[in-house]
Amino acid sequence: MTPQALFDEQSRLWNGAAGQAWVESQALLDALFAPLEPLLLDGLQVHERVLDIGCGTGATTLAAARRQDAGCVGVDVSAPMLALAQARAEREGSRARFVCADAQSHGFEPASFDRLISRFGVMFFADPRAAFANLRRAASDGAKLRLIVWRSAAENPFMTLAERTAAPWLPQLPVRRPGAPGQFAFAEAQRVRELLAASGWDRVEVSPLDVPLSMPEPALVPYLSRLGPVGMALQELEEGARAALVEGLRAAFAPFVRGEWVEFEAACWLIEAQAAPLRG
Repeated sequence: MTPQALFDEQSRLWNGAAGQAWVESQALLDALFAPLEPLLLDGLQVHERVLDIGCGTGATTLAAARRQDAGCVGVDVSAPMLALAQARAEREGSRARFVCADAQSHGFEPASFDRLISRFGVMFFADPRAAFANLRRAASDGAKLRLIVWRSAAENPFMTLAERTAAPWLPQLPVRRPGAPGQFAFAEAQRVRELLAASGWDRVEVSPLDVPLSMPEPALVPYLSRLGPVGMALQELEEGARAALVEGLRAAFAPFVRGEWVEFEAACWLIEAQAAPLRG
């Protein structure tokens, strides 16, 4: 598949059912991923201009904007998610701004950011090397890059159990292609190091990050029913088949349920780098 076709696929996804599902699940997802926020924003200085890549509904952008006074911009391809992010910013009087664009190719003002961050937002680029080169042009010399991404599917059983459980019901589920745009695109640490080094970043560090996450038990079924490839496919099933599959999913996730909470560990990489001086 060509880079343009890959981008078109991602744009359709995040401006369609997947983006709408994230909008509807914003409060649940913000609470679920809240433990990652201080790790992502660690070391952020009040004077640093911030770009939040793949900002979604704006939680991390707004959190960064509360910590600094030099300007904070969130970028994402999903118009419905950014509409919610903008509404949230207006409600809290935040100066955060949002841009609906592909960070891989958007014409950012050169050297306009001192800190580039992302929580699970950079794994979907059609051409990651081109994307990080474009982001380097948007960064000031010495700007810091700090990203949190998922490690491998094998290390994140909570994130893959729904697909494994649903396979007999949903044989048409898309097959995950190693390295392709998607949740686990940056599973290989060496690939990440090489991508960043080839696109204008140095002092690259890729460190394992294992973070306990949790959600209230009543949120599990809505989570499984709306999000991810299985959640999308469920919407196409007739009511009886959908109810049977949801019941099967709930049973499969029983090992993660501990009393009133669903608990699991997110196996991530913390990626840090610094913008190298531009040549020429």
